[in-house]
Amino acid sequence: MTTSTAPAGTNLKIWNTLQRIPFGNRIFTQALCLKAPYFRSVHPRIEELRPGLCRVSAPNRRSVRNHLGSYHAIASCNMAELAAGMMTDATMPSTHRWIPVGMSVRYKTAATTAVSSVARLDSIPTFTDEPTELSVPVDVLDAHGHAFVTATITMHVSKRPAR
Repeated sequence: MTTSTAPAGTNLKIWNTLQRIPFGNRIFTQALCLKAPYFRSVHPRIEELRPGLCRVSAPNRRSVRNHLGSYHAIASCNMAELAAGMMTDATMPSTHRWIPVGMSVRYKTAATTAVSSVARLDSIPTFTDEPTELSVPVDVLDAHGHAFVTATITMHVSKRPAR
């Protein structure tokens, strides 16, 4: 078992490069939504991305409201998965890949404002040649900073196959 010391992944490099230009986070998010179109449904904007942290914001538009006028539960899950996936991608070395394999969600209250999701790791794990499961905690927050949804997304992280 060897510890990977490979450089950061492509997405983090692109993010860092685009931060030097106006609207860089919007350009990055639009490109991400072209690659994974389902995320476009919540109108996200990645606000912050670095190893161990991803913060995504989204407006409360009619398209993400439920019949009660609050932010839809599945839209909240979409926000959580986006933040967890991008944080995982930014945290692991370029020699590895990830896929979500599970999600545990707790709906605490309703939100009627714009939202943000924050995926954060307290400590950065060491990735080795052995596959591992990484539990990523995510808070989905209303505009007042209250977590109305909490989630834990389990990511299967493994070494990329040799080409």
